[in-house]
Amino acid sequence: MHNAERLSNQGRRLLDRRFFLGTAGLSISGMALASLLDQDGLLADDKPLTAGGKVPIRPDINPNRPYAPRPAHFEMPAKQVLVIYCPGAVSHIDTFDYKPALFQQHGKKPPGLPAVTFEGPSGNIAQPFWEFKPRGETGKMVSELLPHLAEQVDDFCFFHALTTETSAHPQGENFFNTGFTMEGFPSLGAWVTYALGTENQQLPAFVAINDPRGLARSGKNNFGNGFLPAAFQGTDFNAKHPPANLQRPGRVSAEADRQTVELLQQLNAQHLQRFPGDADLAGRIASYELAGKMQTSVPQVMDLTGETEATLKAYGVEGGSPLRGEYARNCILARRLLEQGVRVVQLFNGSDPAGGNGITNWDSHANIAKTHAMQAEIMDQPTAALISDLKQRGMLDHTLVVWATEFGRMPFLQANGTGRDHNPGAFTCFLAGAGVKPGFSYGESDDFGFKAAVHPTSVYDFNATLLHLMGLDHERLTFYHNGLERRLTNVHGHVVHDVLS
Repeated sequence: MHNAERLSNQGRRLLDRRFFLGTAGLSISGMALASLLDQDGLLADDKPLTAGGKVPIRPDINPNRPYAPRPAHFEMPAKQVLVIYCPGAVSHIDTFDYKPALFQQHGKKPPGLPAVTFEGPSGNIAQPFWEFKPRGETGKMVSELLPHLAEQVDDFCFFHALTTETSAHPQGENFFNTGFTMEGFPSLGAWVTYALGTENQQLPAFVAINDPRGLARSGKNNFGNGFLPAAFQGTDFNAKHPPANLQRPGRVSAEADRQTVELLQQLNAQHLQRFPGDADLAGRIASYELAGKMQTSVPQVMDLTGETEATLKAYGVEGGSPLRGEYARNCILARRLLEQGVRVVQLFNGSDPAGGNGITNWDSHANIAKTHAMQAEIMDQPTAALISDLKQRGMLDHTLVVWATEFGRMPFLQANGTGRDHNPGAFTCFLAGAGVKPGFSYGESDDFGFKAAVHPTSVYDFNATLLHLMGLDHERLTFYHNGLERRLTNVHGHVVHDVLS
């Protein structure tokens, strides 16, 4: 039997040339009408929705000027953000989270505590290695490990019941800084600059100041752009190592360099005219033009020779360990970048070139009394001076300061008897500056600092609050990627309104 004879009458009709052309014509006409109606806004609202059923807010980004300042979703006092990040997990129970029960149970092993933790068998409860004292008008109990920051507790807003989803450093850094334990997701700084751009068009919108010892465990993922446009990744340099290849070669005169730049601008403009809708091309040109501007702007902002002796002394540039001096210069650089209008500055205190082990970061699995003290000597005075300097200059009125680490440490020692293991169940971070309550503590860990007990706060909640303080709706600031409306807080997170001033 011939194949055509097996078809139904309707099937044979579909093979008819005139019927096909007529149907195709009507279909194309319908598509054209739908397109015209959509352009005029006359179609029903079929915009993509977030996981919470809200319409995303897309920043209106000019491809030719991806760093141009953009309005926030709503008005908030914070216009810039400084993140002071301490890789390795600072022990909350030895710094800011005072637990008298640890002194009472010192050397004992109360029931209910785990026998094995991240790195192996656990030992007995250990009291803090440093004395706690009441500080400031609020009487906040802070240990002697951080005497300079302790003097400023009346300006800080503490989160004492933070929890995270992992007890491994790479995943913990990823989760805190990007909202996901996996790599490849945008960092907080990338989201903020994607949404808001920056005021200074001569400097990067987002600068990551790495520790003098190198990158943290997750490296550039901590300040990467993920799937956001490349223009919004953090530009990393520090006071010791400026961005590479900014210096004009000695064999090239200033006039020749200027003429070369002008010629490149003309050629780029002509090329862009040929491809007016190519956002990637426009973004690349904008990035190269910013690099050209940085040839003069970065050396100026990195030049600390104009800083007073009093400033250098306050930050601790001299008189301590060489690492403290280098970190202090990084802190001064952070202030200078913020002064110039850089939107996001992420300042790292700690690195991980060879596993850390309390030597290059805060990961004190052994001899915590020595290793935490070494890190505190580097971090405490310069960080406190930076926050004080911002306050004295009136910059805290519009700058949000975030002091953070990826998780806490256990209230008991490891089997080695000298170090504390990772604790994802409770840890402490603090905020200061624009939009937050000063001298305030939110949430509590249990009697031992082992688990979050009162107002447990996830990293999702913390990041939602940071975006809110910058005037951004964490549920609606999204980017469509691989079929999903992605956001910093995934499908979780609630703004902690109790900490807002």
